[in-house]
Amino acid sequence: MNFIDTSRQVTVLGGGIVGVSCSLALQSKGWRVTMVDRLDPGQETSAGNAGVLSRSSLLPFNRPGLGMALPSMLLKSSPGFRLRASALDNWPWMLKFLWHARRSTFDQTTMALDALIQLSVNTHKVWMDQAQAKNLLLENGWLWLYQNPAAFEASAFVREVLQEFSVANEVLSPHGLHDLEPHVAPHFSHGLWIKDAVSVLNPQALVKIYAQQFLNAGGVIEHAEVTALSQQLTGWQWQTVQGQTQWASNVVVALGPWSGRLLAASRLPSRFNMTMGFERGYHRQFKPVEGVHLRRPIYDMAGAYVLSPMQNEGGDPVMRMTTGVELAAHDAKANWEQLEAAENAARKIFPMKETVAEADWLGSRPTLPDSRPVIGELTNCPGLWLAFGHQHIGFSTGPGTGVLLAELMSSESTSIDAQAFRPERFEST
Repeated sequence: MNFIDTSRQVTVLGGGIVGVSCSLALQSKGWRVTMVDRLDPGQETSAGNAGVLSRSSLLPFNRPGLGMALPSMLLKSSPGFRLRASALDNWPWMLKFLWHARRSTFDQTTMALDALIQLSVNTHKVWMDQAQAKNLLLENGWLWLYQNPAAFEASAFVREVLQEFSVANEVLSPHGLHDLEPHVAPHFSHGLWIKDAVSVLNPQALVKIYAQQFLNAGGVIEHAEVTALSQQLTGWQWQTVQGQTQWASNVVVALGPWSGRLLAASRLPSRFNMTMGFERGYHRQFKPVEGVHLRRPIYDMAGAYVLSPMQNEGGDPVMRMTTGVELAAHDAKANWEQLEAAENAARKIFPMKETVAEADWLGSRPTLPDSRPVIGELTNCPGLWLAFGHQHIGFSTGPGTGVLLAELMSSESTSIDAQAFRPERFEST
């Protein structure tokens, strides 16, 4: 009789950049991987982002000084931050998120995120080279724009942190800004050119390319909406919304903002007590003006939007504008005011034609209280692995998460320190 070894069999729940990255990385180490999502890869949260892969993303939103700024932020919505009433129901997360805005947690988070981002960017480049997708990559950094000297001076703490981590950057005068981006209106007193950054012309297309690489190497993709997990003697059973059940010896939960809901609905013998917030964001796309070009993504600090040169599915150029943070319930109805305000600001500094029809997008970025993802095996749940909570930088941290998780699951030494991402930090005592 032939026995099938199931010890290196794994089901990855989630088809976004994190789930696809986990699937690819595990597959490369000899695991037999099935990826499960309700939609095709890259169709949910990974469909909308600015396409920027940058070490500057090591700075979390909950940083020192947030407590001082919070009262004014709550009283008056800004382009970069809006608080919806539905977010107040999630007050335990908000309190923990604010508590982690102290220097000790900030230092640990920035160190951990910088390592994860560097690992991810390097992995992105390797995978893009393997998939012959380097044509989607721009390697000329991105640009932060400040309208006046006071705004630039207010960014001193951020610039100090970038210097501390040796993130290559250059301060630009209005003349330097014009040389770098001649079609951006001269409305800014300073620019900060983040050179330790690359950008991708179509993030969703890249996720699909990675998924195709996974399929080409023998991976399996199934469509199902998983509603609950239950531990068995030799693995994990998962149930779909249709009531069907399947089994796997190992399961990776990489469902982004849906991960917490799945774990809460599952019967888990663990003290894992995680709260999750949702940094929601919007994007809108525009047709470009002929002869007017943006060479790299730009971040207008006052308007709180990022404008990125991109391509549509057919390879035609488009401009994508992504907004700042909206704190709201995951499933709260869209409020397009933030997007409209961002468009009004963007059109003042860069010429664009009409919007691309039916391209407006809203997504929820899952954020844990310390702004770090969980990556690792859940205590008392052998074979159940977690990989979610990447806030708004999942595209910059997904491949590194996959590599790190695959190393942990294969009992190998890890490329970076995994301690800061361990699920145990959210266990209740």
